[in-house]
Amino acid sequence: MGSSAHTPRQDRTASAILEAAARVLAADGIGASMADVAEAAGVGRTTLYRYFPTREALLEALAAEAVADAGARLAAAGLNHVVPAVAIERIVRALLSTGERYAVLLQEPIAPHAADVERLIANPIRSVFERGVREGAIRSDLTTEILVDLFGGLLREAIQIVKHGRLGIEDAAKMTTTLFLEGAELPAATREP
Repeated sequence: MGSSAHTPRQDRTASAILEAAARVLAADGIGASMADVAEAAGVGRTTLYRYFPTREALLEALAAEAVADAGARLAAAGLNHVVPAVAIERIVRALLSTGERYAVLLQEPIAPHAADVERLIANPIRSVFERGVREGAIRSDLTTEILVDLFGGLLREAIQIVKHGRLGIEDAAKMTTTLFLEGAELPAATREP
């Protein structure tokens, strides 16, 4: 989007295009065309290309928006004011709530700016894990980076499960948090003798 001064109408149009792109790309994946996005947004292809001259530009804008949205949700989650287990569930819920935009990031070959991901998403998660280790709520035999990577893998799959309607956000958040914190071992109270 060429200029830094956008009118409210331009901002609404860009938002509509990004919203439609998230829906179309989440549903159809890499097979979705720019024409599909324009149709879903209710704009002509000329308008779409005026805002996003290439598919890559559209994906980069979608990635930047997804990271900003996820970061804002994490910042609003009050992660430092609750015990680590609750903070982890809030992280999962916040990231699952980003919905289609975040799902698109997982399936498209466009990576958001690493510095933004680090600052807005990875650092808050890492901080919760480090606090959890210090407080004895999270195992200390794995590095924080390994914990973040394992947690990220669970999150990616939880996003897909929600996307495909196999679980709702609340159930997926609870199950992902429990699986991460407790592992896949059946609790002793529910094991058969």
